[in-house]
Amino acid sequence: MITLYAFGPLFGLCDASPFVTKTLVHLKMSGLAFSCDYKGFEHAPKGKQPYIRDGETVIADSVFIRDYLEATYNLDFDQGLDPIARAQSWAIERMLEDHLYWGIMSARWLIPDNFEKGPRHFFQAIPEEHREGAIQGTLEAIQKRTQAHGLGLHTPHEQAAQINRSLTSLSVLLGDKAFMFGDTPTGLDASAFGMVEGVLCDTFSSPYRDHARTLPNLITYRERMRERFFAD
Repeated sequence: MITLYAFGPLFGLCDASPFVTKTLVHLKMSGLAFSCDYKGFEHAPKGKQPYIRDGETVIADSVFIRDYLEATYNLDFDQGLDPIARAQSWAIERMLEDHLYWGIMSARWLIPDNFEKGPRHFFQAIPEEHREGAIQGTLEAIQKRTQAHGLGLHTPHEQAAQINRSLTSLSVLLGDKAFMFGDTPTGLDASAFGMVEGVLCDTFSSPYRDHARTLPNLITYRERMRERFFAD
């Protein structure tokens, strides 16, 4: 059986990480048997989750996990899509995961009120005398990462303008369809759901959440994906 190493349901989300949520959806789409392990972060091959173990094989990163599942188990999460739609799927996924995600992460970690409501809880296992030092070190590292990415070099207003533009673009691309490419979920829906779920999370306030709430089709899309893949 495949083991998925995940953070687990937190903050009203299917998983704290949009990328773990993405892989959860891919696994559910696959029909393969799998279990979740919430205690494997310290052994993560690339220092992040998700990763999976399938027998003796360990695969890290949601993109490579999908590739592995499709190649190993003769799956095609984009079945029915022509080459143009497949290329569009990859381009949209990159917009979400290499751009929109950084807004989600910044909002959770670098807006003080959000940090207190959420990520601070991740540090409770650290002895009190070392906790604040670990927190400050982590926040500084995240700030540097967002600056290296580029988003963190902009003012909050400029960041919101870019992230909200991506949300609007996703809403326009979805239109009145049930899923990103029609009536049947494809591989892109796993990523799109993870990011939309993360943005709309009630726990964390941000200009992005406020904007997403003005896009009704993203709200109904999130509920549709939840009902289809997480009704249990």
